[in-house]
Amino acid sequence: MEENREGYSLAEGKILSIWTILFVVLVLLPSMFRVSLGISDFYVKIVIKMLEWAAVQIEEGVKKQKALALENLISTGIIQRQKTSMEEEMAGQHPGCFSLADVMYFSKKGCEAIAEDEVTQRFSSEELVSWNLLSRTNANLHHVSWQLTVVWIIGILIRYCLLMPFRVCLSVFSIVFLILTTTVVGQFPNGRVKCWLSNQVQMTCATLGIRCMSGVVRFNNRENRPQKGGICVANHTSPLDVLILASDGCYSLVGQTHGGFLGLIQKSCMQTSQHVLFERSEMNDRHLVRKKIREHIADKAKLPILIFPEGTCVNNTSVMMFKKGSFEVGGIIYPVAIKYDPRFGDAFWNSTKYSMMTYIFNVITSWSIVCNVWYLPPMVKEEEEDAVHFANRVKAVIAARGGMSMLPWDGGLKRKKVKESFKEEQQKKYYQIVIENGSVGNGNVC
Repeated sequence: MEENREGYSLAEGKILSIWTILFVVLVLLPSMFRVSLGISDFYVKIVIKMLEWAAVQIEEGVKKQKALALENLISTGIIQRQKTSMEEEMAGQHPGCFSLADVMYFSKKGCEAIAEDEVTQRFSSEELVSWNLLSRTNANLHHVSWQLTVVWIIGILIRYCLLMPFRVCLSVFSIVFLILTTTVVGQFPNGRVKCWLSNQVQMTCATLGIRCMSGVVRFNNRENRPQKGGICVANHTSPLDVLILASDGCYSLVGQTHGGFLGLIQKSCMQTSQHVLFERSEMNDRHLVRKKIREHIADKAKLPILIFPEGTCVNNTSVMMFKKGSFEVGGIIYPVAIKYDPRFGDAFWNSTKYSMMTYIFNVITSWSIVCNVWYLPPMVKEEEEDAVHFANRVKAVIAARGGMSMLPWDGGLKRKKVKESFKEEQQKKYYQIVIENGSVGNGNVC
């Protein structure tokens, strides 16, 4: 019995040693030196082949069953909107006078907004053209053929029984590694050595975080990467945005202090890096926020600040209104466009529907997280250009590069009601149309 126990102990020790060596060689060392061994890329290529095969199976299955066409199974929206402004649409209908028929225009827009408004649909998961063999789908396509059902079940076993345990273990290791290394580096005196070690820790931990999701990130135009003393501005889809950008460069973050799990991460990072964090009460003081940002970018030795001007996560299809505060402090703006590939997993975090832990679970049980990052040429505010126009100019560049639509709506509408000032702005637009047509004061009513 004792010999058997000793044999089992030796076998367990060998297995543990092999796993430790493989982990260090295949995961930890490549992450520290930010070198890709091509394992994630190879895995993603296999998933692409499988999804292409599944799309063919679904198409053939739907035809055999004489069901609806695939494009009708996947909802693409029920409202067909005209891409025209209020001025263009109303000016061509009743030129030269006020008409009671104008009421129909506002009634039509109101009904469209109730049925399917442009804001709410930006805070729900992006619809897919073809099923990606994950649970999120609005059609039971895994019943189309027995072959597809078998592959779907095998995919579940691979993601939940093989990939998820590995990803969970790697995530725990990454968090522990971050806390320990930042605690050690935090004891060093301020200087070049501490700064260099801090940057290495930040980028290594971010790279490990991407490995937790079998992530593949393609960085484009690296010659435009944000420099010290500047402000990096990006569209916002997910908390993963920070992880992805931090794996290719070091940043100082601007945001609200948190408690719980996020608070632990923030405290660890604050030991080695200078971030601009605010209490909830301070966030309402815009002057204080701008002052701290301005002081930070004035020091050219400090890391560039990373800001998401939308203020909330949007579902990877659009770029919503940029808050003007980031564009009032001066300095050089470095735009960055981030676009996720929805075939491998849904990176969007709907914080009104899912908690942080539920979102993390959904991410680590996806196939992968694949995205493209474009560093765009730096931009500065032109003479006599106000912050709003500058923000819109930067937003247009990011949306165009990422292939996303550009919306004027404030992302704050996700949780708040429309401001009275915005309603008044629309009323003033209509009033201006009537004035220009000359109906007011002349008594012209149609």
